[in-house]
Amino acid sequence: MDYFSSDNPVFITYAIASALMVLKIMGQGWMTVYRMMKSDTGLVNPEDLRKTPLNPNPRADQLELDDYVDRSRRMHRNDLENIPGFWMAGALFVMVGPPLWLAQVLMYGFVGARVLHALAYLTKQNHEVRATFYTIGSLIVIYMALHAVVGLVS
Repeated sequence: MDYFSSDNPVFITYAIASALMVLKIMGQGWMTVYRMMKSDTGLVNPEDLRKTPLNPNPRADQLELDDYVDRSRRMHRNDLENIPGFWMAGALFVMVGPPLWLAQVLMYGFVGARVLHALAYLTKQNHEVRATFYTIGSLIVIYMALHAVVGLVS
């Protein structure tokens, strides 16, 4: 069987979950840009204080930490720390031909955990709430990776 084929429902599950995570990462970047433009703050490099059409009135305080912008930046960084592991473990998981129900539970579970993590971050929930959703996603990725290792060596 060609595991990476549109005829394989496990691969389709992986492709959908992966595409949703691409949209999450890219959307978070755009959210950060939106927040920077809305607040006129959150710049990170000294050269960003040059006068340009998008920054006609540069000010030194635009380089100061702004939680409204930085919260989005932290969410983006968290996605970049977690989602690539899902892509790799998920691809390896597809290669060992898991049952469709298991792939759906794990892969859509990861997507759900990342969405809930983002909502918790966005609504300023405490660390324990965010950590719960991080832990769920992390354990899913770890399980898929271990399942793949066992399946590939046996």
